Amino acid sequence: MLPLYDAHNHLQDARLAPHRAQILTDLASVGVRHAVVNGTCESDWPEVAALAAASPVVLPSYGLHPWDVGNRSPDWQQNLRTALQPAPASVGLPTAALAKVGEIGLDRWILDRARPDDSRLAGLRRAPLAEQTEVFLWQLDLAAQGNFPTSIHCLDAWGPLFDLLRVSKRPTRGFLLHAYSGPAEMVTGFADLGAHFSFNGNFLEPRKTRLSELYTTLPADRLLVETDAPAMRLPPAVEKFPAIATHDGPLANHPANLAATYQALAELRGTELETLTTQVAENFQRLFLIC
Repeated sequence: MLPLYDAHNHLQDARLAPHRAQILTDLASVGVRHAVVNGTCESDWPEVAALAAASPVVLPSYGLHPWDVGNRSPDWQQNLRTALQPAPASVGLPTAALAKVGEIGLDRWILDRARPDDSRLAGLRRAPLAEQTEVFLWQLDLAAQGNFPTSIHCLDAWGPLFDLLRVSKRPTRGFLLHAYSGPAEMVTGFADLGAHFSFNGNFLEPRKTRLSELYTTLPADRLLVETDAPAMRLPPAVEKFPAIATHDGPLANHPANLAATYQALAELRGTELETLTTQVAENFQRLFLIC
């Protein structure tokens, strides 16, 4: 069985909680070795830590997502430092390899294009870009100090993000632009700064042809694969694991659809699945595991 690695998901999400035992079984059945589970706010960081303590598959990551910046507590910085303390050695990996920063980033979409009644943003104060930038830079500096692998979210703010990364301290090991959807002409510049780029199966939607084509040309040594589960479902025709019914209505992406995402990406790039899997494993280990 080929070893698979999910560079970005949210297994701690409450929508997946009733199904986690079966999800972990399904992940094992398709060969998932590790999944980076990203916390997005102070309230879910303990849940991420608990999942990591319970399963060697989970690599925990802690950060304040730009959607959650407006609701941070006065103690958020100390809380993040505490979350990043070495995890128990019982996880089965070197403790120094466990700490990750993310999901952090910039998001202009929530300010300019999101609907006022978008249920995903209910109860959140939408922090202006200047406030998001301040919080992002503090977290990026923290990641640089510890050389922590870092997962970055960006929507509609690729220019500001690039300008900040270019003049800021960054983890020398690099960083991940999760589900990169920026311009093709910015790829080289980001890569020169240390970026890796993770393909998401949602990009197989017919209306996202530009993104699926973008991933055919990305440098192989910076390529990763992700699910972002429970978000970003694959097209139903591509899914191997049915979407999960949730308490709030929308169907959730099953994390084991990572295997279908690998297969689709191999076909897009015109390469053998084994060749792609070997390359992605090397990239994942270099960014997230090798100290």
